[in-house]
Amino acid sequence: MGRKDSIIGHAAALVAYAIFGFNIIVCKDLTSGHLIPPLGIFTLRSLVAGGLFWLVSAFLPKEKIDRKDYIRIFAASMLGFFTCQVTFLVGIPYITPMDCSILTAMSPIYTMIVAALVIKEPITMKKAGGVAVSFIGIIYLIVSRVSAPGGVAESTPFGIFMIVLNSLSFSMYLGIFKPLIARYSVVTFMKWIFLFSACVSTPFSIKGLIATDWAAIPSVQYAELAYLVICATFITYFLIPVSQKRIRPTLVSMYSYVQPIIAIVISIAIGMDELTWQKVLAAGMVFGGVIIVSYSRSAHGNEGISK
Repeated sequence: MGRKDSIIGHAAALVAYAIFGFNIIVCKDLTSGHLIPPLGIFTLRSLVAGGLFWLVSAFLPKEKIDRKDYIRIFAASMLGFFTCQVTFLVGIPYITPMDCSILTAMSPIYTMIVAALVIKEPITMKKAGGVAVSFIGIIYLIVSRVSAPGGVAESTPFGIFMIVLNSLSFSMYLGIFKPLIARYSVVTFMKWIFLFSACVSTPFSIKGLIATDWAAIPSVQYAELAYLVICATFITYFLIPVSQKRIRPTLVSMYSYVQPIIAIVISIAIGMDELTWQKVLAAGMVFGGVIIVSYSRSAHGNEGISK
C-alpha cells in the first residue's frame, strides 16, 4: 500500500475522531435530560445510518459476502457498534467529562495489546514509546483543562465501568476485525453492521421510543440527535473502515486523543478556557507520538507508514 493510501487512512481517522470529539459534548447534553432512552437513541442511530448505507449500496455494484463471514460481521456489529455505543450512551450521564476523557485515553494501549495478540501486530520499542509520549501528553492536557459546566460533580462506579467497557469493546473491534474489514467495501460492511445492530436493539427499545414525549424535546436536542445520527454515526463509521484498511489498528486508535483536544478548542473558542504554552506542548506530544508510531517498523522489516 502506497503513501497516498496511508495519507488517506490518517486523514479519515483524524476527521472521524474530531467528529467524535464534538459528539462527547453533544451526547452529554442529549442524554443528561433523560428525555430519550439511551437504547432508543442507539436504535435511531442504527436505523437511520443503516438506511443511508443501504441506500448508497443500491447505487454501487453488488458485492457478495462469504456465508461464513455473516457470523463474523454480526460479532463485529455487537462488539464495535452495539456494545461500544450503548455503554457510552448509558454511562456518559454518570461520569465527569475529565474522567471520561482520561478513561478513553487508555484506548490506544488496549488496541495495541489486542492487535499484538490477535493479528500479530508487533509491539516495537518505537511504537510503545510513541504511545507513551501521546498518553503522557493527553493526560497532562486533560488534568489541566477547565471542567465543562453542567455535568455531574463526581463520577459514579457505574459510569466509570460503562466507559471502560466502551473503550475496551471498541479497541477489541479495531484489533480483531481488521482482516475482515479488508475483504469488503466500506458500504457493504457497514450496511450489515447497522442492520444486525438494529435487529438486536429494536425489540428492546421500541416501547421506550413509543412512550417518549417527542413534543417536549427542545429543538436544540433534535439538532443534537441529527448530529449524532448523521455525523457521529453515518460519517464516522464510514471513515473508520477507510482508515482501518490503510493504517495499523494502534494508529487508528491513537486518533482518539483528538477528542479531548477538540474539547479544549471549543472551551477556548467560547471563552471557558485560554490557550497556554502548556496546552500547545501537550498537543504537540500527542501528535508527536502518532508520528513516532506511524514510522515504527515491524519485526518483518517492511511495515512502515505505508501499511
